[in-house]
Amino acid sequence: MLKTLHSKGDEFSESINQVTYFQEDGIIPFTEKLKNLNYFPLQPRELEIIQLNLGKMCNQVCDHCHVDAGPDRKEIMSLETMKACLSAIQNSNAKTVDLTGGAPEMNPNFRWFVTELSKLNVKIIVRCNLTIIVANKKYNDLPAFFKANNIEVISSLPCYTEKNTDSQRGTGVFAKSIKALKMLNDVGYGKEGTGLKLQLVYNPTGISLPPNQQSLEIDYKNRLKEDFEIEFNQLYTITNMPISRFLDFLVKSGNYHNYMQKLVETFNANAPEELMCRNTLSVGWDGFLYDCDFNQMLDLKIASVSHITDFNESILQKRAIILNQHCYGCTAGSGSGCGGTLV
Repeated sequence: MLKTLHSKGDEFSESINQVTYFQEDGIIPFTEKLKNLNYFPLQPRELEIIQLNLGKMCNQVCDHCHVDAGPDRKEIMSLETMKACLSAIQNSNAKTVDLTGGAPEMNPNFRWFVTELSKLNVKIIVRCNLTIIVANKKYNDLPAFFKANNIEVISSLPCYTEKNTDSQRGTGVFAKSIKALKMLNDVGYGKEGTGLKLQLVYNPTGISLPPNQQSLEIDYKNRLKEDFEIEFNQLYTITNMPISRFLDFLVKSGNYHNYMQKLVETFNANAPEELMCRNTLSVGWDGFLYDCDFNQMLDLKIASVSHITDFNESILQKRAIILNQHCYGCTAGSGSGCGGTLV
């Protein structure tokens, strides 16, 4: 039965419906939870954010990565697909474009794309893993490039200590991240009055849920300031989703059921109102459309308008959002999305 839990390759796509497994273990299907709250079928609200995965290539291989990103991944958004995305953005009501990966900066057309986006009336976010800035000399000027294009930078830093960060993201990652953060601070990111936003992201280790976001942000700001003279704007806490590498860890360590039980038991009835899938459209590196980044990794495509070249916002707004058991990750505790806690 565990083979139905693998989130990559043909084996998973042939048996994506996990409901039988969860029912055997006494875990109610996520759709039933929403039916009880009159949220099913889950409908989108006004489109505010278009999130684009520019490719799965990354200079890191993180244990919790739901994208399975790494240096050996070849999936990269093409220039043709980028042009289709630009057209769709111009013809949408979205006010924010969120660039992610892998490491989005490793896409060979990244800078061209950002330059074109900056000509539009949209906010641009780049989810930067920090270490890419110091990984190679050709990336050392990224802080200046980000500043020139008024980009908001969101970066993962699992902890303000070296031990905890390196245990999740690899040996040496913490030191490189600190160096990159200083480079961002040097051009004004995270500094009061500059308008250059620098947000950090916390993902738990093990099978824990994130602690209180506001309290943890205070701890981060105090420690990073005291230890490294680093400043940033906000901390986002994000729950690890039971898919991809983290799912593999849960299954292999025998923690899968315990983790799912924890997600279900801490289900927050106020979270469905604020779920990111309700105001965000996710675009894969190949241009296919999804309700969220997690559905993208599970290949749960939107049926009504499946590709960015066929973008039609009015049709997309009438769709029912595709749900599955991994959605419990976004409704546990204080809720979770790409912008941190929901409630």
